Order: sequence, then structure tokens, then C-alpha cells
Amino acid sequence: MTDSPLGLVEIVGTGLVGTSIALACRRAGIDVVLSDLSAEHVRTASGLGAGRPKQADDRPVLVVVAVPPDHLADAIVAALQDGDAFVTDVGSIKSRPLRDVTERVDAAQLGRYVGSHPMAGSERSGPLAASAALFDGRPWAITPHATSAPGAIAAVGELVALCGAVATTLSPDEHDLAVARTSHLPHLAAVLVAGRLAGAPAEHLALSGQGVRDVTRIAASDPALWQQILGANAGAVTDLLGELRDQLDDLIAAVRDDEREVLHRILSAGVTGTRAIPGKHGGPVRPMRSIFVSVPDNPGELARLFGDAGEIGVNIEDVHIDHDPGRPVGLTELVVEESRAEHLLSALESRGWSTHR
Repeated sequence: MTDSPLGLVEIVGTGLVGTSIALACRRAGIDVVLSDLSAEHVRTASGLGAGRPKQADDRPVLVVVAVPPDHLADAIVAALQDGDAFVTDVGSIKSRPLRDVTERVDAAQLGRYVGSHPMAGSERSGPLAASAALFDGRPWAITPHATSAPGAIAAVGELVALCGAVATTLSPDEHDLAVARTSHLPHLAAVLVAGRLAGAPAEHLALSGQGVRDVTRIAASDPALWQQILGANAGAVTDLLGELRDQLDDLIAAVRDDEREVLHRILSAGVTGTRAIPGKHGGPVRPMRSIFVSVPDNPGELARLFGDAGEIGVNIEDVHIDHDPGRPVGLTELVVEESRAEHLLSALESRGWSTHR
């Protein structure tokens, strides 16, 4: 179906990420076979058009292992020993699976393995949450080890490109430190903040706004999965948690004792950190501005707003919706380039939208 060198691809594990990879491969015209301990997941993914169940005589060129962290090494070893396919996994930790696999396979088999990790996902899980577009424009780390074969590295790079992601190459150890900083620590911070809401008085929760929703959204992810992730990356995560604990002690003292200079330094470091996050498509951060639009709680109103913005010719870089169930309207935040904000505000107002500066 395609001239891609990948040929037949096998996806082991048809949850959110595995099924999304399968759908992206099918979008690119790649033949895909599916395997999973859950026959129901395979049936669901197949029904979504992600591929067909694997047969005994199938000989994939590339096997993509997309199973929970505790089962990664077993699944990688099984794939390496089952044939001569290149093998990658998409687990969020790279060093521990590599160590475990190295102890259980020979050098030739190990050479066909290259770890990888797409930085995309959702608090939702399972094949029904999957999307072929999940990886579009997202970073995808490729983590070859010292004896990874060039053909294996090239095959994983081809997979990343077909899925629409942006490849970056890191060593397994460097990858694990990077995700501890950019993914695991933020998740734990969200968990701690969200935990302060559990059992809070209803009159307190009634004041919840978009800020608390933004901060706590990722805390809704599967606790069982995160136990495995954190256990596999304990060293890097605990080092960063120690740094955060020290900074939290400084923050507590600054707030308690009204130490304005210390507090300003801590708050300013937060601003600097947010500006360090790469902009769209990995480029430099461009000046952005938020405008707010009241959107009636009626079918089609949000689509009308986006349609008007498109006709006005202003690209929406990000969007947030603060929808209070007690109000007949939702307050929609549109993030646009600063140079285009006033034009969008004026044009929306001329079309009857209620805007807020």
C-alpha cells in the first residue's frame, strides 16, 4: 500500500498510545497487525480501522511495544526472540527496560532494539480514546543504545515521521532525566494540588475557576499506571522532588514572614521557567495575548466563534474554556499573537460577540 521501508508493522498493546500509533500508520498507508492480552481491546481497535489481529504467519518489519511499564521488558524480549523484526517501545522510561532486556537477549537481538517515547497522551485511556492525529507536531524521543543497529534506528525514525511527530535523539539516561523534569514532576505537583480539593467544603469548591482546572487536569490520570512510571524512574524523580522540597521551604518562609524580595525572586523564576518552554513547532516563544469572549451555552456557538476567527484571518494558538454550570454562558479564552489581538477583538465585537480585555 506504500513505498515506506517499514512494511508490516505490529502494535503490541492496543490502549490509547498503541491504537493511536496504529491509526497513524494506517493513515499513512502502512499495513498494521495488532496484538494484546485483551481480545476486547484488539476487537475495538480493529473496529476503529487501526489494523487487523495478528496471525501466526505474519512477519512484521517493525514491532512497536505499547504496554504498561511493568511489562515492557517481557514484551520487548518476546518480540526480539519471536523473529527478526526491529523492535521499539513507547514507554515513558528508557533506562530500566534497556537494562532488563540487555540481561536476557544476545547481542544480535539487542542490536535490533531501539527505545522511543512520544510526548503525547491524555488523561483518558483505552483504544476508544485513540486518534491518528495524537502525535501530529509533538516531540518523539528516540533513545538508541551503544549497540543499536543503524537499520533499527532508521526504522524508528521512519515511524516517527509517518506519525507526524518531531524526532529528537537522547541517550536513555538523559531521556529519563528530561521526562522527570517536564512530565513526572509536573504530574506530581498537580496531584498534590488536586489532593487539597478532596473533601473540601462545597462553598470552597464553588469558587473553582479555570486556574485550578488547568493546574489539576493531569492529576486525573490512572494512578496504577503512574505508580509504575514513578517506580521505574525513581532516581531522577526523587532528586527533583528534593529540589522542589527545598524551594517549597523557602516559599513557606517567604509567605509567612512577608519577605517580599525572596517572594519576588521565587515568583520571577516561575515566569522565567514558563518562557523557557519552546513555542509552537519547537520554535522560539512569540509574544502572545489572551482575549476573552462570552459564548452562549447553545449548540454550535463555539463553532461559530472559531468560524468567525477564521474568517477574520487570525490564527488561534490556544484556547481555554471556563464554563461555570451556574451561568448561561461560558468564558472562552483565545490565545493569539499579540500583534493580532486588537484586530481580533474589534472584528469580533463588530460581529456581535461580547469580549473582555
